[in-house]
Amino acid sequence: MNALEAAKLIDVSAVRSHHTLGDIECMVELARRYRFINVHVLPCWVRTVSGLLTDVEGVSVGAPVGFPGGAHNTPVKVLEAKLLVEDGVREMDIVMNIGRFKNREYAAVLDDLKQVISCTGESILTKVIIELNCLEDEEIEKACEIVMRSGADFLKTGTGWVPGGANAERVGRIKRIVGDRLKIKAAGGIRTREDMVAFIEAGCERLGTSSAVSILKGREAAGY
Repeated sequence: MNALEAAKLIDVSAVRSHHTLGDIECMVELARRYRFINVHVLPCWVRTVSGLLTDVEGVSVGAPVGFPGGAHNTPVKVLEAKLLVEDGVREMDIVMNIGRFKNREYAAVLDDLKQVISCTGESILTKVIIELNCLEDEEIEKACEIVMRSGADFLKTGTGWVPGGANAERVGRIKRIVGDRLKIKAAGGIRTREDMVAFIEAGCERLGTSSAVSILKGREAAGY
């Protein structure tokens, strides 16, 4: 895998509370230069980034729904999703209601996700964030089952707002559960070329990392 191929697996993001337009424009320029597949921003910036990426082939704009806690009331999440589509979002990362999930309100959690995903349209790629570092080992299979039944395209490991990074061993377990029924995105703690390889080998088709540029430069320096 060369650097260009690797870039097509990487989402870059500016989703912290303090990120300004300048930070986002910098992220867009990096995506333009390295051809990262997606630039992920908070909802209020989607229309802006969609405009900035108009002439950049192969790079789309993404945004979260129910970020970062997932506990918004369902009508709020649905409205947020609809507005994101209107503003030009192409990928949507939907935070599962983790509290209700851990309370074993599985039907409510599934219904919440289905309502959001049903209003996105077939052209929008959807990812469900299960916040893996909040889950016990015995909860993982049920979380995977709910995401598979929701109609999402991807399962994503976390928001990056909960302490602890992605875990390749747990990602491998998720892959064994979901097989080809879902793609997997790992996010958090992916800082080196070796980390990237480990998560790809564990079954990931997408990675979220703030170290994207240094990873790609490392691949170029290594001749990949």
